[in-house]
Order: sequence, then C-alpha cells, then structure tokens
Amino acid sequence: MSYELIDICFNFTHSAFRPDEAAVLDRAVAAGVGTMIVTGSSEPDSRFAVELAHRYPAHLYATAGVHPHLSREWTSDTAAGLRELAADPRVVAIGEAGLDYNRDYSPRPDQRRAFAHQIELVCELNLPLFLHERDAHADFLAMLREHRGSLHEVVVHCFTGTAEQLEAYLELDLHIGLTGWICDERRGSHLHPLVSRIPLERLMIETDAPYLLPRDLLHPPRGRRNEPAFLPHILATLARLLEREPGQVAAATTATARRFYRLPGPDGT
Repeated sequence: MSYELIDICFNFTHSAFRPDEAAVLDRAVAAGVGTMIVTGSSEPDSRFAVELAHRYPAHLYATAGVHPHLSREWTSDTAAGLRELAADPRVVAIGEAGLDYNRDYSPRPDQRRAFAHQIELVCELNLPLFLHERDAHADFLAMLREHRGSLHEVVVHCFTGTAEQLEAYLELDLHIGLTGWICDERRGSHLHPLVSRIPLERLMIETDAPYLLPRDLLHPPRGRRNEPAFLPHILATLARLLEREPGQVAAATTATARRFYRLPGPDGT
C-alpha cells in the first residue's frame, strides 16, 4: 500500500543521480513519495538544488546552505549568495548547516563561524533551519541555546545520538529527522527504544539519498545507491518500532513536514 510521504533530505545534486534523474523521481512518486526536499551543501551546490527544484517543480523543493564539511569555503560573499537563493520560492529552508567534529573536513573554528552566520541568516529571513551534527553535541547545543529565542522551525536531520541528546533537542522544541539508520542492526539499534519519545508533531523521515541505504532491504539495488523510493521501507520500520499502523505514521510525519517547511497541501492550499 502506498502512502503520501515527504522525503526531507534528498541529496539529488549528487552526480550519482545524473544518468537517470527522471527515473529516480518516477520511482519515488510511484512509491508515494510525491515531495522531496533537495539539500544544498555549499553555495554552488545550493544553486544546483534550486535549479533541480525548478526543473521538477511538481515534486521538488530545495534548501540553501553550507554543510560543516565545506564551511572552510565560507567567505564574506557567501551570506549574500544564500540570501539571494533564499528569495526563490522553491527554497524552503536554510541548511544543511551545523557542526561535524567526526571527520573535521573543515577546521572547527571555520565550522562554528559558518554555522553562526547561517543562524543569523535564518533569523533574518524567517525560514526553517535544517541541521547536521556529528560528534559536536556540546558546541552545537550551546550555539542553538544562545539563539533559540530568535529561531523559528529547526530540525536536526539524521538523528543518531543518545537519549540525553534527544531530550536536550526536544527541550529546545526542535524537530527530529530519522533515516534508514534505524534499519541498521549494527549501528542503529540504540535508536529503537528512543523513537517513541519523539512526539509525532516533531518527527519527520528522510532517506539522505544516495547515502544510508537501509541495510535490511531484501533486494538492495546494484551499486547500493539509496533513493527516495525506499522511504516507505523506513516508514515501515518506524511504524513497527512505534507499534502504530504505517498509515497513521505516514499521515503524521507528512503533516509535520508540511507545517515545518510551509508546503502547500495536496489541493494546493
């Protein structure tokens, strides 16, 4: 059975999707994933995300931001470029912003600087904020606490943290995005008892495609590229963990995503 779903993190700018991008979207829509948010990870990447959203306006929106991995590229002109992109009606959030101390692809001071600038931008523009955090919880939380009163909707995407971290985010009235990580018995089983703590009005689902292919797919694709068509598999796992009907979880997470990103309903309103 197909449900109406929204994939809140689709890295459609990735080169892996160029050979068959239309077919990828067709498979997603056939699976019930009619709306996808294309993630921007740098200023040029965000421009491409917006271009894709205009190329496929029936199904795509975009974010505009600088990922912590690329925060070393932030210049005095970056904020102006993101501000320009954010004026486009297909842009529904600032991000992917945040901190990642796991790999430190950018120096930590550069990460904090780019994150702070994007917090300032989202406060100015009154847009939702789409966030990434890995092994940087203390600094990440401190920066959010400092500015939470000026921020609007905020989501921590691809949550993989601890119970204590989840509670800290929920206390700040943040939204939580869950991926196929919950389908991985090696890395994601610690999340299983936590998902019921997330109110459905704060919970959204995502593939993070082409990454994080659900490990327990019966027939994984050749090359193991994840795509939005596999979002119903994540939904089914989440519904089982919540002990709810998949349709109920689909309706709730889709409604939450529509509110969060201020998206029109199926009837266009």
